Formats: sequence, C-alpha cells, structure tokens
Amino acid sequence: MGEFAFNHFNFNVLNLERSLAWYKEALDLEPIAWNRQKDFTIVYLGDRQTGFKLELTWMKDRKEPYDLGEQEYHLAMMTRDMEKAHERHEKMGAICFENPTMGIYFLEDPDGYWIEIIPWKEDALTIAGSKPESTTD
Repeated sequence: MGEFAFNHFNFNVLNLERSLAWYKEALDLEPIAWNRQKDFTIVYLGDRQTGFKLELTWMKDRKEPYDLGEQEYHLAMMTRDMEKAHERHEKMGAICFENPTMGIYFLEDPDGYWIEIIPWKEDALTIAGSKPESTTD
C-alpha cells in the first residue's frame, strides 16, 4: 500500500443552498459532514459508495463569481447506467460537452465547475477504455 490515499476535492461556491440542491439532483450527493465557522462554511458531500468526498466551501462575504481560469481540470464520476444518467442531466440542462467517441460527457455546475460522467468500471484505473501509458520515453 502507498503512503497516500485520496480523501476529498474542493469546489468554492457562491450559493451553498443552490449548490447542495444541484449536487443532490444531478449526482445524488448528500452532506455527510459540516464545518460551520464565522466567515465560512464547509460541507462534505458523499456518494454512500466510496470514501471520497466533495468539499463545498462557502465564503460568507464572497459576492463575485470565482475565476476558474481555463477550466483545465474537472471532477469525474462513474455511473452504472449512462443512458439513464444522460437523460437525467439533459432534462436538467446541465450537459455542457459530449464526446460520444469516448462514451463520456460533462456537466457544468451552478458555479461553472465541470464534472465528467463516465461508465462504471470495476477497475477504476481504466479510463474510458484506455490502457496505462509509461510517462518516460
């Protein structure tokens, strides 16, 4: 076993209630822990299947949207039923990009973060049918 393991990933959000509702509707994620402070609130969302958590951070005095740069990062989630998930997200108007060749698509949350939806793989290291590559030449 390695020395490190994934625990959580953070998104900062402007409207915590809106984000909590969106993540529940889109991805069935629910709060599993809260950290309420004077100037901010952190809510950890869980999927009830893995130990991984999505941390939503709401800064009390933040009024302007976050600068997400070139959006060259994203969170990925797996589903056992791509057709049903796609239908659900299409009805929500949350799909922002599709790649039918790879069999994946992306959602955009209320703050502009992208979430990739991929088919369920028991071997989570297999990404959309690809094989691991060497990082050295």
